[in-house]
This record gives sequence, structure tokens and C-alpha cells, in this order.
Amino acid sequence: MATRETFELARTRLAAGLRELYVAPYRSTFARARRDEEDLFLMMVLAEALGVPNPVSYYTVELLPAVYDRFHDWHRRMGLDRSPLEHISCC
Repeated sequence: MATRETFELARTRLAAGLRELYVAPYRSTFARARRDEEDLFLMMVLAEALGVPNPVSYYTVELLPAVYDRFHDWHRRMGLDRSPLEHISCC
């Protein structure tokens, strides 16, 4: 029984090591892609408030409370010193 447990532990460690070996070079690329996708999502949700016509504004209005927490980080990444919206003052 001890041999089987040792084998399972070695297999788990090997799998974790290989995963790290393959994922490590692309970690920053994945993070950048995730950030860009989140920025696009926030822009689509806030499009109506930013003055851009949004055909799905009826559905995105439900998501506004979920994105208010991340709004400050988003507008800073977009290069805006202050919030572009009058009714959201995070700075």
C-alpha cells in the first residue's frame, strides 16, 4: 500500500511540475488577455452611461452593481485620471 501512495504522490508532483513548465512562459500573456477581456466587458456594461448606444442595455443594467467595485481600476487602465461618469465618483 505504501508503494501505491508513493507512486500517486510522485505522479501528482510530476503533473504539477509539467503544468508549471508549460504554463509559466504564457502566464503574462494569459493575464493580459484576461484583463483585455474584462476591459471590453466593462465597456459594454457601461456603454450606455458613457454615451455609446448599447442595444443590450436592458440586460447589462443588471450587471452594474457587480462592476462598480472594479470601475476605478478600469478607468485608470484606460488612461482616465478621473471617473468619466458624473454619477460614479470613485476618485
